[in-house]
Amino acid sequence: MLKIRLSMIGAKKRPIYKIVIADSRFPRDGRFIEKVGLFNPLLPKEKKERIKIEAERIKHWLSKGAKPTLRVSRILGEAQIMPMPKPGNNPQKAIPKKDRKKEGKEEPKKEIPKGEAPKQEAKKEEPKKEAPKQEAKKEEPKKEAPKQEAKKEEPKKEAPKQEAKKEEKKEEKK
Repeated sequence: MLKIRLSMIGAKKRPIYKIVIADSRFPRDGRFIEKVGLFNPLLPKEKKERIKIEAERIKHWLSKGAKPTLRVSRILGEAQIMPMPKPGNNPQKAIPKKDRKKEGKEEPKKEIPKGEAPKQEAKKEEPKKEAPKQEAKKEEPKKEAPKQEAKKEEPKKEAPKQEAKKEEKKEEKK
């Protein structure tokens, strides 16, 4: 399948792109069929040197079935060679990446109209008031349990004493 796409040239952190016609199986900066333009993203949008396109050749390849990538279709839309693509919907784009991860883990908060919010909060508070009473009742039996555990620990203390006595008897026999 033929693609109209960008092929990077230029130095590290100083990109310049060739607009090329290439088979989709070829590597990005590898073999291509024809070079049809240049794109320099570092220049301001107002400058003519930012985008240089051979419009006739692009129209020729579009008629042959070449499909532009999203970025190239935007460039061609700015040059008015083809219609501009619809903008994508990425609501996370404006949020820094480190903050995106935090929000992704949390559940998204739903906006509630001001009139409805107090009613729902009141309903939520009532069960919370009842819950501590139940928890208090549950805690009382737990207090008794540690006393029983303490009693169980005392015989364990005796066991090491018995082991020590057995070891002393073994030593005496030798």
